[in-house]
Amino acid sequence: MLTARSTFAKLGNIMSGQAKISTFFTSKGKNNLEKTKDENTPPKKMRLDADSSPGKLTPPGDDKKSSPLSPEQKQRMAENREKALAKLHAKQPAKQPANQTAPSQTDTLLVNVGESWRTALEAEFSKTYFAELTRFVCAERRKGTVYPSPENVFSWTRACPLDQVKVVILGQDPYHGPNQAHGLSFSVLPGVPAPPSLVNMYKELGKDIEGFKRPDHGYLQGWAKQGVLMLNAVLTVRARDANSHKDRGWEKLTDAVIAYLNKNKDGLVFVLWGSYAQKKGAHIDKKRHHILKGVHPSPLSAHRGFFGCQHFSKTNEFLQETGKPPIDWSHLPRDIE
Repeated sequence: MLTARSTFAKLGNIMSGQAKISTFFTSKGKNNLEKTKDENTPPKKMRLDADSSPGKLTPPGDDKKSSPLSPEQKQRMAENREKALAKLHAKQPAKQPANQTAPSQTDTLLVNVGESWRTALEAEFSKTYFAELTRFVCAERRKGTVYPSPENVFSWTRACPLDQVKVVILGQDPYHGPNQAHGLSFSVLPGVPAPPSLVNMYKELGKDIEGFKRPDHGYLQGWAKQGVLMLNAVLTVRARDANSHKDRGWEKLTDAVIAYLNKNKDGLVFVLWGSYAQKKGAHIDKKRHHILKGVHPSPLSAHRGFFGCQHFSKTNEFLQETGKPPIDWSHLPRDIE
């Protein structure tokens, strides 16, 4: 049986423990608990309120209260926000405006230009006359049919690279019928009957070059691949309208082509048929190059001196004199390359 003294002692110990526990529910005890919690819990980051003004930071869980910021702090925060947005936009792919379209073949003349010629003529392509010529031809294409097709206007630059040029045959205007012109003077696409001037050229070849047999087509790519540059003075034409693109700027460009060859090459053979071609080639240096002049092979003039001119065999003679391989005029495959 417990004594009165021991009973009071135990009761005192219990009350003392209760007093210690109760301190947690007082204002001071509560503050101590919150302090302990704060020390063990990492602080939450301040978030940038996207709907607020630049530089305004809002504590988590408290969108209404914020500590006052100095003007300098607000400025720095605004700058940081702008930098963050700029980085975000830089990572996102740029969107093309709905009304903006990629450049097409109707916006430029420089389609499929051979690299060697593009480099040689770069200065011409940047001149005012070429910009005006581009606008004219592109407008013509929007209104109707223009020959040759955009990808073939400069086909001569690909068929006969600059470093391979040995012979230059000058023409005047592209053929203006369907499927004829493809960028090489006097030549037509396979499947199209040879035009009258080309027929007369074949006739002369049959008499001038031993073993030559007239092909069943008028596609002269086989000559171009051997170094024969077949260049028209004007490179485009309106359908069924001969000389419709004359004096629009093409002549300046092809004059530049001839001038470049005249200055930078040696021992070329220039074949100038008709007064137009001869006038265009008037400044060719005769001491550096060979020039063959004669009547145009057109049916209107061929009988006045084209037949019997032997320009094809004479071309080969000049080439061989300068140590260059002759042209195989019979090599005319009809396959498009």
